Amino acid sequence: MQLRVSANWNQPWNSTLPTLLLLPKCNSQNHVNQIHARIITTGFIHNTSLTTKIILNFISSPHTPLLQFARYLFFSRHAFHHSRDPFLWNLIIKSYSHGSQPNITKALTLFSHMLHNGVPVDTFSFSLALKACSRAALLKEGMQIHGLLAKLLIGSDLFLQNGLISCYLRCGCLQLAHQVFSRMDKLDSVSFNTMIDGYVKCGMIHSARLLFDRMPLEDKNLNSWNSMICGYAQSEDGLKVAWELFDNMPQRDLVSWNSMIDGCIKRGKMEDARHLFDRMPKRDPVSWGSMIDGYAKLGSVEIAAAMFKQMPNRDVIACNAMMAGYLQNGFFVEALAVFDHYMIGECNLKPDATTLLIVISAIAQLGYLDEGRDVHGYIEANSISLGGKLGVALIHMYSKCGNIEDAMSVFGNIEEKDVDHWNAMICGLAIHGLGELALNLFMEMETLSVVPDDITFIGVLSACAHAGLVKEGLMCFEIMRRIHRLEPKLQHFGCIIDVLGRAGKLEEAWKVVEEMPIEPNDVIWRTLLSACNNHGNLKIGETVAKHLISLDSSNSSSYVLLSNMYAGFGMWSNAKRVRTLMKERNLKKIPGCSWIELEGIVHEFLVQDKSHPQVTEICSLLDYMSTPNSEITHCRNSDLVEKLIKEAS
Repeated sequence: MQLRVSANWNQPWNSTLPTLLLLPKCNSQNHVNQIHARIITTGFIHNTSLTTKIILNFISSPHTPLLQFARYLFFSRHAFHHSRDPFLWNLIIKSYSHGSQPNITKALTLFSHMLHNGVPVDTFSFSLALKACSRAALLKEGMQIHGLLAKLLIGSDLFLQNGLISCYLRCGCLQLAHQVFSRMDKLDSVSFNTMIDGYVKCGMIHSARLLFDRMPLEDKNLNSWNSMICGYAQSEDGLKVAWELFDNMPQRDLVSWNSMIDGCIKRGKMEDARHLFDRMPKRDPVSWGSMIDGYAKLGSVEIAAAMFKQMPNRDVIACNAMMAGYLQNGFFVEALAVFDHYMIGECNLKPDATTLLIVISAIAQLGYLDEGRDVHGYIEANSISLGGKLGVALIHMYSKCGNIEDAMSVFGNIEEKDVDHWNAMICGLAIHGLGELALNLFMEMETLSVVPDDITFIGVLSACAHAGLVKEGLMCFEIMRRIHRLEPKLQHFGCIIDVLGRAGKLEEAWKVVEEMPIEPNDVIWRTLLSACNNHGNLKIGETVAKHLISLDSSNSSSYVLLSNMYAGFGMWSNAKRVRTLMKERNLKKIPGCSWIELEGIVHEFLVQDKSHPQVTEICSLLDYMSTPNSEITHCRNSDLVEKLIKEAS
């Protein structure tokens, strides 16, 4: 669209009125270019009055080109020429300190320029600078501004003192905030509410209550009551007090109702939460999302799904809550259905990082590689950072879907890797049996001074177990204890027992179990029992199996392993006795299950499953593959993976 000035206007060429009339119509870079060209060709770019009016019109615009042009005019025509009026300076500082994408450094730099260039600073200038410090939690700069306020003798201004309290609280300095508050000559509702909210967020609910009770009645407003209700509702034993405050407050808003609902849900009182939800005069997406999330976390997925379908206006948060609920309860297909049908389809919502994290996790559980690649493509197309949990989930997804090369590619393309990314990649290599490569990656971490954590060593030890690297596994176990001073947990002991057990070193594994400083759990005993079964060690295996059965008599796996061991040694009467015991206790072995994706369709197979329509052809092919055949080979492209590791490092 072109901006046109009517040729019939009676305004002379040297009038600024036509330009001023065009300003409200501007909304794009093209419009800005036309305005800029007009004020240059007419010479009005030197007209301070006009450029000031353009700045005033554009500085608060939601359109980025207009905002940038306003800043350009200010810096090129006003800032360092003749403008000593703080009004324009304050507007530009506000454009940097406020909004959804602030630039705190520029806001404070501009405030500093005001001081250096002798531009008078007023209370609004200081409040904007304090706002910038609050948003970025800049304690040092906030304290400098506090000192300057004292020197200029305007530090007693109520508005600025409230700003100081807020700044110190955002920086985590409750004591400094309290000092400012206690020295104030005059207090208003903002002063009290800011301090109460600070105490609540620091978990000091008793101090918040003392201040709330001391607060003059005329200063108490909805914010005061809501802060206290939220604080008590979130505390361990405060829900009863929250109910009392809720019942006695003079008026309520959505925050009041939602805080109580959230508190009831966190304490597991879903009936009370539902009672409040049904009584609400008005509900918002937060109300619905809290209820959906609460039911889902309790395992009541059907109720959560019913509420989700009843919800009038679904937003991203509600969809995420429903998807997360399905994911937590093992309904992975349903989680993806919410994403496809509601978010992308019916509601046409833009997924956020949480959405993508849930979707990738569901895909990883299902092994849907093609869908995983589609989501990865969306992430790349929208330039979404993989520096946090999203990158970790993507590496994990590719690894679980059997594509270790793509997992390594994602890992290599992440510029700022944290320990979680390294852990995900090491664990991915471990599940693919690439123990040496996982070990190399761990050594690379050490070289780059990336500090490993508990998960790192679980991944490395697991990789060593799968690859039969006994010496290396024991070495890593010692590195964890002696160099990184990490106390081994049950999972680490389980891994080291697996390392020894898979290698047939059952006496050493038994010794580790006996010398563990913590009580071994059923997983550790079962790991040892499985190793005894694989290596035919009846002496240790029988002892372990009987101990496991005494620990958990309802778990069928211990019985099955013991029976299989007896059968392996031809001790049929013992094997039969164990099987009989299983029948008497009504125990059944849970059948193993596998999935395979072929041309976009996922096929599921159970042990001895004959339900697949192509079961005859499948069994025939398996029989053929089990016979010696030089044409049927299996190889791992380790050269490619090694190359990717070098690129990643």
